[in-house]
Amino acid sequence: MTDTLCPVSLTQDLVRCPSITPEEGGALQLLQSVLEGAGFTCIRVDRNGTPNLFARWGARGHPRSLGFNGHTDVVPLGNPDDWTRAPFGGESDAGRIWGRGACDMKSGVAAFVAAAVDFVRTTPPDGAVILTITGDEEGPSQDGTVALLDWMAPRGEAMSACIVGEPTCPNTMGEMIKIGRRGSMTAHVVARGRQGHAAYPHKAANPLPVLVHYLDRLARHDLDRGTDHFDPSTLALTTIDVGNPASNVIPAQGRATLNIRFNDLHTSASLSDWLRDVARDVCAGTDVTLDLEFHISGESFLTPPGPLSDLVAQAVTDECGVVPVLSTSGGTSDARFIKDHCPVVEFGLVGTSLHQVDEYAEIDQIHQLKAVYGRILQAYFA
Repeated sequence: MTDTLCPVSLTQDLVRCPSITPEEGGALQLLQSVLEGAGFTCIRVDRNGTPNLFARWGARGHPRSLGFNGHTDVVPLGNPDDWTRAPFGGESDAGRIWGRGACDMKSGVAAFVAAAVDFVRTTPPDGAVILTITGDEEGPSQDGTVALLDWMAPRGEAMSACIVGEPTCPNTMGEMIKIGRRGSMTAHVVARGRQGHAAYPHKAANPLPVLVHYLDRLARHDLDRGTDHFDPSTLALTTIDVGNPASNVIPAQGRATLNIRFNDLHTSASLSDWLRDVARDVCAGTDVTLDLEFHISGESFLTPPGPLSDLVAQAVTDECGVVPVLSTSGGTSDARFIKDHCPVVEFGLVGTSLHQVDEYAEIDQIHQLKAVYGRILQAYFA
């Protein structure tokens, strides 16, 4: 009888790797050793100092190539003194594995690695199983999953469908699958005027009233009321900065930053045009200019409900005993890159503790997640 790979022990081993972005911390080396021992072909696809791992069992270019995607990098600890458990201890206690990355998302990686290893050992499929694991999801995300997909394309390496193992469940294991994500963009605004004495405002060009008027226009505007699969788009003002220490000086400039999470009624280009149009309108007739700079984290996308989401939902229901909601809520994930490569959905643990002090994952849920992924593999290659 073939021994099975324990996802809980693997989670603990991964948590003990101090892989704060962009440090590899030994996590990908550990996974490569495990996967090569199970017959996977493994290649490190590092780019610009970012560590990434590609692993494949089966023939390259097979038309049935199911992929899993995840990351081993973690966010910083914050104040280490606030932790009551060793952040990289991987301690098992009270039915939980404790440590940075236990929830987001070393347990998810451990679960799909364990499921894939057991599957190819016991039920070698007519097809390929591909794992793409990055060390740059919590960071800039420019040389992580993007680098893996860039490397795969000219080599004929392709996934025909992909599961991202990010935590997706708000409160109960199995309650939610992500079939898309809202887009995300940040706008940096600089209002430029002319400095002057507060007693002689007519001799200055105060940028602050124009900046405030601009931000008020944006904050009061309803971008939309949502769509069939998406919540309404949101605009949040995140900072307003002047840095003026003198109460009797009109400053020459003020700055602000805002973030927009948008659904499939918009694109980053259409929203950028709208922000510029409003800026021109509020600056008309003044001596103030508004300069805008944009950072696009990702466009909105949707994998329409269909064969892939049905297959994953059935596996979740069979294992967890609940019918999952198909959702597009939450922030961004690396699925925003994979959607240009193949159909993609996300399913993972309950994300209650992600990015928190004393982060943890429930041991029972880690076992459940491996079982769900195992059912997905069996059904996909049936």
